[in-house]
Amino acid sequence: MQALGLFGNIAAAQSLPSLPRNFGSGKSVVVLGAGIAGLTAAYELQQAGYTVHVLEARNRVGGRSWTVRDGDRIVMNGEADQVARFSEGAYFNAGPARIPSFHERLLGYCGKLGVPLEVEINSSRGAYIMGGDGRKQRMRVAINDTRGHIAELLTKAVNQGALDQSLTPEDKAALLPFLKTYGDLDDKGGFKGTLRSGFKTYPDAGVRSFAAPPEAVPLRDLLANEQLPATLFEDNVYMQATMFQPVGGMDRIAAGFQRALKRPVILNADVQRVRNGDRKVEVAFKDTRTGAMRSLSADYMVCTIPFPVLAKVDCDFAPPVAQAIKNVVYDHSNKVAFDAPRFWEKDQIFGGISFVGGDTSLVWYPSAGLFSPRGMLLACYSSGERAARFAQLPIAEQVERARAVVEKLHPGHGGECANGVAVNWNKIPYSLGPWPNWYAGMAGRQEGTIDTDPYRLLNQPAGRVIFAGAALSQTPGWQEGAIQSAHGAVADLANLQRADAVTQPTRIAA
Repeated sequence: MQALGLFGNIAAAQSLPSLPRNFGSGKSVVVLGAGIAGLTAAYELQQAGYTVHVLEARNRVGGRSWTVRDGDRIVMNGEADQVARFSEGAYFNAGPARIPSFHERLLGYCGKLGVPLEVEINSSRGAYIMGGDGRKQRMRVAINDTRGHIAELLTKAVNQGALDQSLTPEDKAALLPFLKTYGDLDDKGGFKGTLRSGFKTYPDAGVRSFAAPPEAVPLRDLLANEQLPATLFEDNVYMQATMFQPVGGMDRIAAGFQRALKRPVILNADVQRVRNGDRKVEVAFKDTRTGAMRSLSADYMVCTIPFPVLAKVDCDFAPPVAQAIKNVVYDHSNKVAFDAPRFWEKDQIFGGISFVGGDTSLVWYPSAGLFSPRGMLLACYSSGERAARFAQLPIAEQVERARAVVEKLHPGHGGECANGVAVNWNKIPYSLGPWPNWYAGMAGRQEGTIDTDPYRLLNQPAGRVIFAGAALSQTPGWQEGAIQSAHGAVADLANLQRADAVTQPTRIAA
């Protein structure tokens, strides 16, 4: 359960300060990186009256919030470029692909920026769990039959007095009826099967066919499937319904921010040097299309460049800050996607995830375009050590291994998975990983309770530079964390300006 994150917390980030619209009048900010954190900070600082310049090394905005469409080029360090060849309207969210309903800041910006949303079907009881031996169970069967067996065992324990030291007679009288309903037990407290798991015979008109439940899967067979813990997936607070996604792809959010900025984002701007002065910050960057060097100076800087990338930039941060940046270890994460006819819908699977384990981890079915001829099937989404191993394989082998898993799960359909593409996030330029592992090499949980010395240091301003990004939130793998961090950066910048007002003489316009 701990591995699934069921015991995690959601730590609130610093709230966005309410600044007057003219608060930043006469002041300038340069924002490095046009991912969700950089775009959020730029938007809010613009609203407060600052002159804001945003630099982005890529030829697009969004950062990890990246949607791949037909004709797009996937560039990875050390690999030949892949060109997506998808059917009309198909897209692949290479980064974030879902928004929990409690991520209110992100949902709020979608409303403010006019980004339409639709439901993302995160869980389907028609999907499967599949063990390494290829045996599989429908999610509804695995969930409800396991529940029935556990309820039966607990009922026996109560009736045999095994829990008399823990339960009062009143507790037992209340618990037994609940267990009967919870597990769909018979009048003798036994579990023989349940219609919650599906039908052995379907109900029909008249008296031709009555509904009958399938026979219960033996508990030992359920426990033998090493993917059984995945039945708890949707109990994780980060994965609970209702989930959302932008209509047309996750990058629609970044596009909404881009439209709202008064000054265009400077794309193809590869940051080469950062100087953190007493009164100004300066950034030198190269135009990756022409090779020309340019520079900008500003009163303040918000830096959202991922730390493995920033560590390679010529910066004059104080030694403890520079060392902290250098020591941040990023995790691994991979995705492999196919354009395919919707054979899974003929198997009564509409959205959701089948859990298969191994180096590919899962098969994720699309929520968009239900009942249309084709859809994007995600046949690998893994992270951690398994992803590190998988990313070492040639791209062609990654694609074929993912296709083989689909064939194992849906016999006869692996060959229908066309135009596969793979994304290894540790090889993506200007990212070099999906999110940091702040506890690399030591015990600790990743989400909700991050508290290390480097994490605390990088959450503080370094002179006139403020670091931001999902990496500096309690949820480094989520866009909400990027927004929380951006809001904290705006608050820190406002405090820096207030401090400047005390230490620097007021300039009077001539």
